[in-house]
Amino acid sequence: MPAIDQVFAELRRQQRKAFIPFITAGDPTLEVTQKLLAELVGRGSTICELGIPYSDPIADGPVIQASYTRALEHHVRLDQIFDTIGTTAPGLSAPVVTMVSYAICHRYGTQRYVQRLREVGAAGIIVPDLPVDESPEFAKLCQATEISLIQLVTPTTPRERAVRIAETSTGFLYYVSVTGITGERTELPADLLDNVAWLRARTDLPICIGFGISTPEHVRRLAPVADGLIVGSAIVRRVADTGNQSVPQMLEDVGQYVAELIAALDDSGSS
Repeated sequence: MPAIDQVFAELRRQQRKAFIPFITAGDPTLEVTQKLLAELVGRGSTICELGIPYSDPIADGPVIQASYTRALEHHVRLDQIFDTIGTTAPGLSAPVVTMVSYAICHRYGTQRYVQRLREVGAAGIIVPDLPVDESPEFAKLCQATEISLIQLVTPTTPRERAVRIAETSTGFLYYVSVTGITGERTELPADLLDNVAWLRARTDLPICIGFGISTPEHVRRLAPVADGLIVGSAIVRRVADTGNQSVPQMLEDVGQYVAELIAALDDSGSS
């Protein structure tokens, strides 16, 4: 059974939900990325999402865009990121997945990219700009190597298209909570719960909600309808504060913040 399927099977057994943090590979350095992954898992994260820096991000807001820019300015390269995953992932108790633009996969070679994920011990791939018409072929590549292909459904995705996306996804579905780019928000859409309920009736995949989640209040509201929650910009913003504090202080700050969100998830998300 693929690693992410195992995670959700165990979560169901425990009647718990997944907490999935996002960080950018190489921000501020790949050495710190390794320490962050260990901190996030040590605090109870169930899957870790690692963003591959890209000069033209598709749906990322200013916080994550800035983190990509910093990593690229430090000349972080894809093969270096793979090496970092290979050094770190096998020692973690939570799977690592990469969030990557399809343009990067295409340039690197889709089969080569998926094979490298398998070689370094990663468990999945999130491709926010993968065209649905090309996803079946890509899904076959992932299935052959037991790499989960996690795809996104947004509030504006036509419903027939959403079903097609679900049919070629594995691991879990990433439901985008808001229209627009990533970033912390004070309010979430009123129709979010109804949209997730509609999608849940049409797929057996776990549904994890991301974009805009940053507070324990958000977690408590969404936990009852989600199989997991994804938090990115709020964590990346705290990582960016490394310039104003030591790395150990930053790790403690990020770790404490994540622990608070996981506590809220555990308190309100059991079924």
